[in-house]
Amino acid sequence: MNDTINNGRLISVEEAAQALCGDVSLLETPLMMDVGRRILAIRSNSRTLLDSLRRYFAAYLAPDGVPDIEVLAIEGTPPAMSLNFIDWAREPGKTGRKDSYVDLLGGRLLRKVRTGMVFLQSDTWRIAAGPCEANDNQVINFINAQYMNDLQRHDWLICHAAGLVRGERAVAVAGFSGGGKSTVMLRAMEHPSLDYLTNDRLFIRQDEQGVQAAGIPKLPRINPGTIVHSERLSPLVSAAQREHWLAMPRQALWDLEEKYDVMIDELYGAERMRREARLAAVVILNWRRDGQQPLRCERVDLNQRPELLDALMKSPGPFYQDAHGRFLSDQVPLDPEPYLAALGEVPVYEVSGTVDFDLLADHHLPALLGLKGDESPERAEREEGRAP
Repeated sequence: MNDTINNGRLISVEEAAQALCGDVSLLETPLMMDVGRRILAIRSNSRTLLDSLRRYFAAYLAPDGVPDIEVLAIEGTPPAMSLNFIDWAREPGKTGRKDSYVDLLGGRLLRKVRTGMVFLQSDTWRIAAGPCEANDNQVINFINAQYMNDLQRHDWLICHAAGLVRGERAVAVAGFSGGGKSTVMLRAMEHPSLDYLTNDRLFIRQDEQGVQAAGIPKLPRINPGTIVHSERLSPLVSAAQREHWLAMPRQALWDLEEKYDVMIDELYGAERMRREARLAAVVILNWRRDGQQPLRCERVDLNQRPELLDALMKSPGPFYQDAHGRFLSDQVPLDPEPYLAALGEVPVYEVSGTVDFDLLADHHLPALLGLKGDESPERAEREEGRAP
């Protein structure tokens, strides 16, 4: 891999691709994925990386075929860049430098400040270059960005929400940063009738039948506070580590940032991962850890409560390239109107009061998906043949 990219000069996508790939030899067999509406091919010079991605995307693997999108992942040292990268502004509530970018003739280079990973995004080249094996989560995000771009080019709206499915109906769970939507979603999945749609990126599109919800192949990344209270998630860490966390003060445990991937197919079952469903309801978490009132789940009108949309709307981010090849700036404000229009006929609920994961996950969310109060997880398991 070349060490630098042409010093200080605006370069083309082809020059950038050549600089990132150099004379690297790619493995002959790509990793093929069926993400729902598209087939992706992932090619790399690293068998270790492809093996890691194969495990992560196990529920989405596809037989050989003609891919709609190809992504290259080049394992190597962080590319040294001599271009003038610009910091991408963080979302409200986030601090520190994370991404920087520079626009090219026909594409964009994005550099991860902490790891040195570099990504080339264009209509013709989609390349991740650098220490991919050590930063496979960033490669996973880049792969998912390609499907997210495709969905948004076909009029899907991106939402910062998790998604649960029962039958053909989905409920979206949105919340402000650190609000607990992953914990709620995984807690609700203890009910065997509820399946996984997505953890953090939900896409919606209105059509003649209503509003369709689509997920992406991104697994939950959770913190210790979610792990310690779930027997199902206990295999993620050692017993000693779990006991150490349980001994921490509650507030410190809640605030602890240490990410673990939840392999849904391994811990909950491959048959419980869904790609799309009809959106039946949206739940927005606006509760408080120090709340003094009991939890309430009440229907709201987003036209009257526009501030709640801030928990649901999501910027497409620095990788988004529209159908005309244009990239967004980090200064482009989010437009609430498309969201209000798409959700006009969808019931929206605000969860307020004190944080109560059990009440929300065991009662309110199942009820929104048509499960009656007497349909306990144990009863549903027996009826569906998943337990004796």
